[in-house]
Amino acid sequence: MLRQISHFWLRHIHPRLAPLIATTGIVGLISCVLILFVLANLAEEVLEREAFAFDTTFLLWLHQFANPSLDNLMLFITNIGSPRTVVTVAAVTVLLLWWRRYREEAKVFVLACLGAFILNTQLKLFFSKPRPELWHQLISEKSFSFPSGHALGSMVLYGFIGYLLAIHYPKLSRVIYSLVVTLIAAIGISRLYLGVHWPTDIIAGYGVGFLWLMTCITMLKLQRLRQLK
Repeated sequence: MLRQISHFWLRHIHPRLAPLIATTGIVGLISCVLILFVLANLAEEVLEREAFAFDTTFLLWLHQFANPSLDNLMLFITNIGSPRTVVTVAAVTVLLLWWRRYREEAKVFVLACLGAFILNTQLKLFFSKPRPELWHQLISEKSFSFPSGHALGSMVLYGFIGYLLAIHYPKLSRVIYSLVVTLIAAIGISRLYLGVHWPTDIIAGYGVGFLWLMTCITMLKLQRLRQLK
């Protein structure tokens, strides 16, 4: 019995999973599965209109640290993830990649950005979760809350740029990834500080963004493997 299962795995399953495992890695696959589990639970709660007690508690706790200096800093950081900045950064990145003749990277990058936009727009409409209104806010947002577009978009945009920089400058990869992670985290925190998102919105945005980012990076890696054959 064990021999038959082993034979079936090696002949039918492993050849299909091997390229995916080789490009994504075991840790990457496990991370994606765990994120899917968390997202599924969050989505179920949001659809059932269940209240998240820690959402309100955390926002009120965070708001007690508000002051004019932090207000200005958080407004600056949140603008880094705003649609206008994201579109500008994305356009410049595509032009640079095309100019340097990194055509495959440019195509996948465009796909990643368009996919992130579609995912964010459609998920917000599907869940239609209202934004928090716990205090007078410094900025006004008219779209729905779940998931956070800033979190999702920054994860895909700056995450993909960080990946491209890291593979072209491998000696600086740790510094690059550290800076990218810090920037993405800061954008999420700024949305919470400004009171325009619930913590679960940020978690969902990061989760969806990470899954789509990993999908696009895997597509790029598989494309490179095909070119080497």
